[in-house]
Amino acid sequence: MNQIKNFTKGFIKENPVFALFLGLCPTLGVTTSAINGIAMGLATTFVLLMSNIVVSLIKNFIPDKVRIPSFIVIIASFVTIVQLTMQAYVPSLFDALGLFIPLIVVNCVVLGRAEAFASKNSLWSSAVDGTGMGLGFTFALGLLGAVREILGSGSIFNYKFIEGDGMLIFILSPGAFLALGYLIVIVNKLGKKGS
Repeated sequence: MNQIKNFTKGFIKENPVFALFLGLCPTLGVTTSAINGIAMGLATTFVLLMSNIVVSLIKNFIPDKVRIPSFIVIIASFVTIVQLTMQAYVPSLFDALGLFIPLIVVNCVVLGRAEAFASKNSLWSSAVDGTGMGLGFTFALGLLGAVREILGSGSIFNYKFIEGDGMLIFILSPGAFLALGYLIVIVNKLGKKGS
């Protein structure tokens, strides 16, 4: 039961974007479309899951003085794997996400979960937490990307269903702030009804 709670808390109650307001740089930067948002979320989920696993395995061997730098090296290793894999197999998506992939290294979601959870819990609990928080982050980015794509260009997953142009502001940076603000209000209202 506790594992299920660890897995689901990343979706609404402790969602990195909607509740904790972490990782907002990639959230606002890459969510011009649903595909970009989901891809960035899945890349972050992989890094979060793998770094949580490694940190939980070696937590007893890392001296306190070098704990945070060690976590950053672990996270950077998995970000490099994601970056090289995307560059090799999905270069168009790699180009669309650009600079935001290397910025996963300093994403507060990933480093925060390594420090606050994985360094204090078992392998299984850390893996469940990393997966849940990562999928919650993916959900938030995918939802924001979908809203911006629908309102900004009248399409979803590059399928055009509204003739003409959408509201250009939602494709631009101010639209990211507007859409995120409204989504935060809606998700928080739904979260309060559910609790």
